[in-house]
Amino acid sequence: MLLALGLGSRIGVLAGFFKRLDGSQMRLTDLFLSLPLLSLLLVMVPLFRETLNGAFGPEKGIFIVIVVAIGVTSWMPKARIVRGDVLPLKEREFILVAHSIGTTINNLITRHILPNVMSPIMVSTTLGIANAIISESARSFPGLSFPPDFPTWGRLLNDAAVYLQDDPKRVFWPGLAIFLDVLSIKNLGDGLRDALDPRICGR
Repeated sequence: MLLALGLGSRIGVLAGFFKRLDGSQMRLTDLFLSLPLLSLLLVMVPLFRETLNGAFGPEKGIFIVIVVAIGVTSWMPKARIVRGDVLPLKEREFILVAHSIGTTINNLITRHILPNVMSPIMVSTTLGIANAIISESARSFPGLSFPPDFPTWGRLLNDAAVYLQDDPKRVFWPGLAIFLDVLSIKNLGDGLRDALDPRICGR
């Protein structure tokens, strides 16, 4: 999510702040949104697995592949959220005043624009973590992620599927762990949204 946050925030700010970059950046975002995530992950892993396994080992290599693959395919919603917040924000009085007194573009973005769009970014990031967990579990279940001796919740579900009739608990506990983890992260995102929104409860 740090990778997705960095890419999405940068592209969203550039698209929202610079009108000449808006069209190209948003078309790039639409292009990535049209790509099927699971299919792209299935293609990226065989392409880079052997190279990274040789450089970092089997566990670290596949970990890097999965992190980068999920990160570079999860930045699009963040970019659209940031762009939507930057468009009206750059017309606010304090931005115009800062620009009129000679504040550089870099300082204007880092000191005035980004702090005012951190609330939706943080909420989107927490929800993105839950989606990343589901994506990795979906890939681990058919055995397309970490090696067989590396335990993940999706891999535990895959190993327990053949014992579903005899021992349902082996399927129940990994599934419950995924469910509770994703639910708790989504609730954290909802709590952050409520806590950081000044319009709620008269704040």
